[in-house]
Amino acid sequence: MKSCASGSVTAVLGPTNTGKTHLAIERMCAHSSGIVGFPLRLLAREVYDRVVALKGPERVALVTGEEKIVPPDARWFLCTAESMPQHDAAFVALDEAQLGADLERGHVFTDRLLHRRGREETMILGSEALRPMVKALVPDAEIVNRPRFSTLTYAGARKISRLPKRSVIVAFSAEEVYAVAEMLRRLRGGAAVVMGALSPRTRNAQVAMFQAGEVDYLVATDAIGMGLNMDVAHVAFASLHKFDGRRQRRLTVAEMAQIAGRAGRHQRDGTFGALAEEGPGAFLPEEVLAIEEHRFPRLDHLYWREGDPDLSSVDALIHDLERRPEPGVLRAAPPATDLLVLKRLAEEGWVRDRTRSPRMVARLWAACGVPDFRKLGLDPHARFVERVFRYLSEGRGHLPHQWFADEIARLDTVAGDVETLAGRLAAIRSWAYIAQRPDWLADAAHWAGRTREIEERLSDGLHASLTQRFVDKRTTALIRRIGADAGALPVVVGPAGEVTVEDHPIGRLDGFRFSVEPGARAGDKRMLLAAAEKRLGAERARRAAELVAGADTAFALAVDKEVAIVWSGHPVATLASGAALARPRIVLHRDLDCLDAAARARVADRLSRWLAAEVERRVPVLARLADAARDAVATPAWRAVAAAVEAAGGLAPRLPLRALLDALSPDERRALRQLGVTVGALDLFDPRLLKPAPARLRAALLAVRGTPPAMPREGAAVLPRGAPGAELAAGFRPLAHQAVRVDLVERIARAAHDARTGRAPFAPDPALATSMGLEPETIARLMAELGFQPVRGEEARWVWRGRPPARRAPVKPASDNAFAGLSALLGHG
Repeated sequence: MKSCASGSVTAVLGPTNTGKTHLAIERMCAHSSGIVGFPLRLLAREVYDRVVALKGPERVALVTGEEKIVPPDARWFLCTAESMPQHDAAFVALDEAQLGADLERGHVFTDRLLHRRGREETMILGSEALRPMVKALVPDAEIVNRPRFSTLTYAGARKISRLPKRSVIVAFSAEEVYAVAEMLRRLRGGAAVVMGALSPRTRNAQVAMFQAGEVDYLVATDAIGMGLNMDVAHVAFASLHKFDGRRQRRLTVAEMAQIAGRAGRHQRDGTFGALAEEGPGAFLPEEVLAIEEHRFPRLDHLYWREGDPDLSSVDALIHDLERRPEPGVLRAAPPATDLLVLKRLAEEGWVRDRTRSPRMVARLWAACGVPDFRKLGLDPHARFVERVFRYLSEGRGHLPHQWFADEIARLDTVAGDVETLAGRLAAIRSWAYIAQRPDWLADAAHWAGRTREIEERLSDGLHASLTQRFVDKRTTALIRRIGADAGALPVVVGPAGEVTVEDHPIGRLDGFRFSVEPGARAGDKRMLLAAAEKRLGAERARRAAELVAGADTAFALAVDKEVAIVWSGHPVATLASGAALARPRIVLHRDLDCLDAAARARVADRLSRWLAAEVERRVPVLARLADAARDAVATPAWRAVAAAVEAAGGLAPRLPLRALLDALSPDERRALRQLGVTVGALDLFDPRLLKPAPARLRAALLAVRGTPPAMPREGAAVLPRGAPGAELAAGFRPLAHQAVRVDLVERIARAAHDARTGRAPFAPDPALATSMGLEPETIARLMAELGFQPVRGEEARWVWRGRPPARRAPVKPASDNAFAGLSALLGHG
């Protein structure tokens, strides 16, 4: 039952807040591909969003039972443990692997622990309690222990009315969660609510309220123990007992620690406690000591079930699923819902009649795997699965379009209370799960989109309903005071830009822009804005002075829909087309309208000086070409060449300019080289522009006038044709199936001309081209464009055939505008 390892296997063990998951994500992103399995859909979605920010949405996949986002070029997969794909990956990790001891889902985690391996690296993340299981089941694994970043301390029992701000209260049933949240609304103004049954959209919206300070308290189930990251100072247990699906029992010390460990993030210490001072809801001294010192009983078994059962018949399938493991640390998993449903359906004669082939047995087993999100119980859920399989086993094997449409249409309403909406949300998850099976519906993609839309509407409705029920609206004395005497308010701007009045947040000042607190009503926002405008003038003037006196390193360019100058991370101006590519106009953001004219002028002058210095340091050739193109005493040919190369951003093809180049005098050619321009065999370019920092600035300047070229991979010399940056505008000349950086094209051209003697056949040294990774087709195409042709019958020998005579284009004096007709002259090169 042990899997042969592939690549290194590392078990990273330790308590919460040790950075285990963060480490796994860092390691995955360092590999060419990766898969990570998580215990919760919420956690998979949270990490998916983080990895998308690093790698881009086109390279990252999210795979859960109810949601699949799998781009064609996906390399990194974030999944629930049940949904981890089987394909090969360089890196594989399993999070919270100690869940192999869970009664309901343990066999899934055990199977992944035993059999899922990365081609180059595998990581097993879990509690220190997992150590003996890793030693027994994965003996070749290196075990690494990570200490907690911060201290976790018992703070005793506190009543709800005395809980500190940034507290999470943990309960173990929806009814208890709602009761605690209602009490907090009455006593402390409100609370956010998080439960494992919530959709990621509702959960994120609720957590966002807590993180933004709209509410100081959060009520949650034990779902927060599975790695969901929040800024929590204190965790209070409303109870220490839970129903685990079979019986009501007291939490284990490891479970207590997993939940309590959500308090304190990174280097900030945290505390935990209970709401009860004594009785079954209070901590025992030995439990407190174990949690504080992170000492828990080691696991002595994990639950196992055959992960690849025999599908030749229903009986063979049930036999494999009930088979006991070999003696050792593995124990047979208790019958899970899917197996109980399978055994129930196996008693039906029509099911036996329709499962005479392995294909239909597999289809039956897949249907039994539909989760009971609604918690209906075995009999109602088995009837639902029976109906699904009946449709899957007859006709074309698809669920009826009308049935599916009618069932989800019944759920597509946001009317009702919290409990009603939560029930609909659980129900739509079942249909979303079914819609992710491409062979179960005639148009699965359409229905996946429809179920997702309904889930999002229900999620938004549930968030609104939770907020309305458990959070007081902002109709407080603070707002009334703002309206009555805004000028007298003690407005304070914190170090992170938070704007408060008497410790009540009213908004944020990001750079020069004030944003009203999101929780304020529309009528209140006008008063908050008025108060801020009256009291934040001095702070904005101080920031303007700081900007003017700041170092050049505080500024940067950011390219999105427009090109912005960013100061200390805040956009303060945009660039617009100016007299030259290297001299764009600077347009201050409207956020700076609050400054007086003199301050605005000083800010504009500072930004102009920074941009001019940046151009001179990174791309001086562009400014010098612009000056040369406007030199009134220069020849028309000189001005036209300079204008053409400047308009192309310092990288222009030679062919459209040959007639103009032929008209240049030797002194003008020498002057062109002195500007930094290399007149190559195929292109005119400044080699300095090919370096990463100048290339980024050049692309930003080109973006001011239109669409910038895609940025090539940093340090690339040769790119596949069609890859980002594989175009002349980015400094790469397309040749056959590759694109070669223009300075390397010129090196090859010079080497070829140095090797030839007149028009006699010659064999150029292939070492230079092959060392760059050029394909034979690329070399042949390049030699042809350089004016050489192969010698018949003689491999790798070439003869100079010369170039066709240049077409002389009429040369007109270039104007100081945009050089009329220049686009046609360049041939859009």
